[in-house]
Amino acid sequence: MAVRDEPSYAAARLIAYALERKIIGEEDGAWAYNRVLECVGATGPQPANVELSSSYDFEADLALLAEVGVLAGMAEDSATGRDRLMMRVMGVVMPRPSEVAAHFDALLDSEGPKGATDWFYRLCCDVDYVRESAIAKNVAWIASTRWGDLEITINKSKPEKDPRDIAAAGAAPTGEVYPACALCMENEGYPGRPAADPYGTHPARQNLRIVPIELGGERWGFQYSPYAYFNEHCIAMSAEHRPMHVDRASMSCLLDFVDLLPHYFIGSNADLPIVGGSILSHDHFQGGRHEFPMERAREVDTFALAAFPQVEAHVLEWPLTVLRLRCRDRGELLDAAVHILDRWRAWDAPEVGVVAHDADGTLHNTVTPICRRRGEAYELDLALRCNVTSDEHPLGVFHPHEDKWHIKKENIGLIEVMGLAILPPRLEAELEAGRLTREEIGRVFGAVLEDAGVFKWDEAGRMALGAFIDAL
Repeated sequence: MAVRDEPSYAAARLIAYALERKIIGEEDGAWAYNRVLECVGATGPQPANVELSSSYDFEADLALLAEVGVLAGMAEDSATGRDRLMMRVMGVVMPRPSEVAAHFDALLDSEGPKGATDWFYRLCCDVDYVRESAIAKNVAWIASTRWGDLEITINKSKPEKDPRDIAAAGAAPTGEVYPACALCMENEGYPGRPAADPYGTHPARQNLRIVPIELGGERWGFQYSPYAYFNEHCIAMSAEHRPMHVDRASMSCLLDFVDLLPHYFIGSNADLPIVGGSILSHDHFQGGRHEFPMERAREVDTFALAAFPQVEAHVLEWPLTVLRLRCRDRGELLDAAVHILDRWRAWDAPEVGVVAHDADGTLHNTVTPICRRRGEAYELDLALRCNVTSDEHPLGVFHPHEDKWHIKKENIGLIEVMGLAILPPRLEAELEAGRLTREEIGRVFGAVLEDAGVFKWDEAGRMALGAFIDAL
């Protein structure tokens, strides 16, 4: 091992990086250096006068230190073992959660919401919680479709999920494993688990920091997604591990969030299997600083809500059925949204396949809500969802149909609803081999969204939607 590749030099460079980025203070240098080496089973004096080049790659030093740790028996010789070692090291060169929260709150007061989130997001990138290098490997392009330009991404960092696995996870009992899921606030500082653990693998989260916020009068956490699908992809999660729910309380929380961070949108996955997102077991929202294709969709029909005269209501020209509400009066907007949700939960339209509930009371109708600020006004999009199944479509009538599974089989959650495709890594090989084209993938994703629409853009669908709107 060359001198400059020794763990002492890698640790010293990492400390210099943390000092340069103001992640730790000057007084923390020697302490952090010794702690870093302790993490990987090494020791030795700190090299003097370590300088960083302009192209310094801290992830390369993390990888080097992880190799040292594996050789020292500090973790198993595997990709997950190395990752846990790297996160253990990064956890050392980080401020405490209380310090992060205090600085975020101070910036809210002094520089406003944007200043606070700019700092927090940069911190999460600098400490490798937001995996910028992994995100950069994703394949992305814009696809022109009849619904406008859709955003297509091939996500190379995570495996594709089966809808049945997602439903099973949502129904799994709680309290059997710690942390109960990947979204629990108890993940902050957690060392992770190897695949051989009786409870299965779990990522290390020593470099995770969560800012406490209040939504709906309750304690929630605000963090960024490690494998961001869009700009400043953030997550707000309940401090309590409880199932997803869409109701007055949850939509009021969305409004609270955009009051706190008005430059971000925020949305909730639907709260039912098939049409819900990938984690139904923990109440959470996703947001960020990104304009999605759905946001730009034309408002083709305007309708009145007699009981809510201040609310502007529109139908979007979009493959899913989306009703957009806009109002300066937050309370009236919330009342209107709850009214629509309540009507939809009980709405049957058998002529187009919509069934509100089974004979045993199992519910099928819900919404995917998305909230944002428009100056002084609030805007709330409600995508109508139905998770009914049939013999022809056992995984869901309003789920990607089987002829499109070669492109997308996973649930259509919040992000896809808004027009951003998150497609499995297997498609990259299909593209490279010429078995698929980007144009075909974009066309099929548009058709996938059409499958998820409860009221199609044909005569029967328009009549059925009209009947629903008349009932509002």
